[in-house]
Amino acid sequence: MGIDEDIFYDAGKLAIVPMGFCFPGLDAKGGDLPPRTECRKAWHDRLFAAMPQIELVLVIGQYAQAYHLGSNRQKSLTETVSNWRQHFARQMDGKPAVLPLPHPSWRNNAWLRKNPWFETELLPVLRGEVQRLTMVP
Repeated sequence: MGIDEDIFYDAGKLAIVPMGFCFPGLDAKGGDLPPRTECRKAWHDRLFAAMPQIELVLVIGQYAQAYHLGSNRQKSLTETVSNWRQHFARQMDGKPAVLPLPHPSWRNNAWLRKNPWFETELLPVLRGEVQRLTMVP
């Protein structure tokens, strides 16, 4: 995002909101199971409702994209992220802007190498928006 620790940890400027506030457990391969629906309903939705001032939502990973983009999500994470302009421009009705992103995991290094447009096209826009939104008035 191109920000320092002071901004990253400033709760008045940035919120990290998980899809499910409960650990979902592990699958047979040791990966996390999908977020638990009852936890999302209990916490995620309530927290977003309490923060109407949000101007930008980074939807990180397939579960966040499925929830926040709904039927506007494409068939795959790559297609959804590559169509980021469509999702970013769609929010003109007072709702926050949305940027779909892959999960920032070491497991996605191969994805990043296969999709160089992510770093050259999307990341500069993300950094610019974050800079604009976190500037001290």
